[in-house]
Amino acid sequence: MNIALIGYGYWGPNVAKNIYANKKLHLHTICDLKQARLEKAHNLYVEHSSYETDYQKVLSNPEVKAIAVAVETSAHFQVVKDALNAGKHVYVEKPFTSTVKEAEELATLAENKGLIIHIDHIMMYHPCIQKIRDLIVSGELGDFLYIEAMRMNLGQIKKDVSAMADLAVHDLSIIDYLSDGKEPFYIKAVGEKKYNPKESLTFLMLRYDNFIAHIQSSWISPLKERKLIVAGTKKMVVFDDMKPSTEKLTIYDKGVDVIAGSDVEYEDYAVKTRVGDIWIPYIPEKDALFNSIDHFASCIELNQQSQSGPEQAIRVLKILETAEATMNT
Repeated sequence: MNIALIGYGYWGPNVAKNIYANKKLHLHTICDLKQARLEKAHNLYVEHSSYETDYQKVLSNPEVKAIAVAVETSAHFQVVKDALNAGKHVYVEKPFTSTVKEAEELATLAENKGLIIHIDHIMMYHPCIQKIRDLIVSGELGDFLYIEAMRMNLGQIKKDVSAMADLAVHDLSIIDYLSDGKEPFYIKAVGEKKYNPKESLTFLMLRYDNFIAHIQSSWISPLKERKLIVAGTKKMVVFDDMKPSTEKLTIYDKGVDVIAGSDVEYEDYAVKTRVGDIWIPYIPEKDALFNSIDHFASCIELNQQSQSGPEQAIRVLKILETAEATMNT
């Protein structure tokens, strides 16, 4: 199936690389406004692909069945809308759009035209996150207690979105995936605008029916952190994406047991901490971006909606919109 890539800037080369590696897809065209970027692409893919500066010409090509969009977030809405109106399936980088209203309009348009939109909530396709999901489904973790996420680095500071919109969207999509789409009833964020018109540092607090979540996002940290803690009533899990591939996921048989009874000593009454084994499961190494693109290709082949489609993206965007509003109060 022929697919064209629109945008060959910061993330576009990674998308191109994984499309090129996928046997289900043919990287038909690479499109970017800047000729220098296209020259870089041409040096890699030579005559395997075509190169174009005008994305409207790409959309008018009947040989192209799908479009991958890797441009700045502020341009997502118009490019995706044009692609849908041209009859193309769409893969688009996160966040889906700048507003919930835009996302809902695109979702309706895609449904009316029978087309698939896949938002690259890439962490959902990470083997370690999928393993955590398996532990939850099997009941091995128990019920959620809390989820804590940290996503920090020094840069890349973007001017069109906040650090929360750029980084927390990953963690929100993970929480949505792990909790089967649960939505929070309380949302509060605080942030600081440093070196940027948008917040470069944010802290987001969420309350769900049976657990809480805290997400820290920063472009101005001296440390690079990509860490997720999922605490359950039976076991707890730490995912550290900065560790080597064989050590990213650690499972702790730790928790708190409730103790009761008339013959229980007072100092032991109510709760007692439990410390058991710690282990690192074997997880086959797979590229999350490749998995995401492969899922998109399979959805088109099977004519089924993506698990990171507009419905999920809208839930995530609603949280971000509400959180952005609370930072101004």
